[in-house]
Amino acid sequence: MNGVRTTAALCGATALVLGLSGCGASFEGSGSKDAATAEQLALRTEDPWAAEATATGPARAEGDLHDGVYTGRGRGMEGWISVTLLVDDGRLTCLETAQDGESQSRGGYEAIRDGRYAAMIEAAQGADIDAIAGATITTAGVKQAVEDALAQAEAGAASAEGAAAADAATAADAVASGAATTEKEAGSRE
Repeated sequence: MNGVRTTAALCGATALVLGLSGCGASFEGSGSKDAATAEQLALRTEDPWAAEATATGPARAEGDLHDGVYTGRGRGMEGWISVTLLVDDGRLTCLETAQDGESQSRGGYEAIRDGRYAAMIEAAQGADIDAIAGATITTAGVKQAVEDALAQAEAGAASAEGAAAADAATAADAVASGAATTEKEAGSRE
């Protein structure tokens, strides 16, 4: 009776091993002729860089920005990232994104080179851009560079307002001193 159980167990184990060995070659990398190559898989997957970012409507950047060209810097994976923005009537145009020291093996290298970040900045009209898969640190550096450029544009607006206020105060002082001089001259003639 014990021999029958052993024989049944061995037959069951043999059937299980043979059944599972046929499944082993059905996934990629097993050496099977049916397995897809990485090149074949790439032909079937969507290109993550193909999607275009577009601005909807006449969006404007937030904040009081002074018109001009501003270049901000942010820290990337292996070096500095710079973003040059044109501010014109409250709208941002990304003139250039550049990297200093980022290598081609990093995820954001192609996105900077191909203008993907520039399109995202223009669509967002600011630093609120989505991270690109495999380029989290580079994306953070681009955001930092945009924020730096926008801070310069806001400072330019503040200094322009300050200069305008100073010019107005100087003009008011000149008018007041001119009126006082006229009164003195009129009083001395009497």
